[in-house]
Amino acid sequence: MMSTATRKKDPFMVEPAVLKAWTKARMVFIELTDGRIVGFPADRFRILKQATEEELKKVTLRLNGYALRWEALDEDITVPGIVAGRLELPFESVREGTDQTHGKPEARRRSIPDRIRRGFRNE
Repeated sequence: MMSTATRKKDPFMVEPAVLKAWTKARMVFIELTDGRIVGFPADRFRILKQATEEELKKVTLRLNGYALRWEALDEDITVPGIVAGRLELPFESVREGTDQTHGKPEARRRSIPDRIRRGFRNE
């Protein structure tokens, strides 16, 4: 008989919230309460992809730091979704029209830095 392990949700475990959000060069960055800084391309979300740099800069925090809001764009993104990597558009859609070589698996593999492919070993 196979045994399975399940991890119960810790009632004292709190999802990290955002302390600060900012944008730079079409990237959205968030500083979390656990000390991490996470960044993602704005172009990974349909509405943000259409936004100007000035519109992107007008990001505010909502729900006590658990959501990002762009009022003029009527766009909300949850922080747990960002941290989990649940972005709206696939990576290839972001690159569409800019670098066609990223569509090929071998080119995509070559474009990943060696240290990531190694899993940060030998550092």
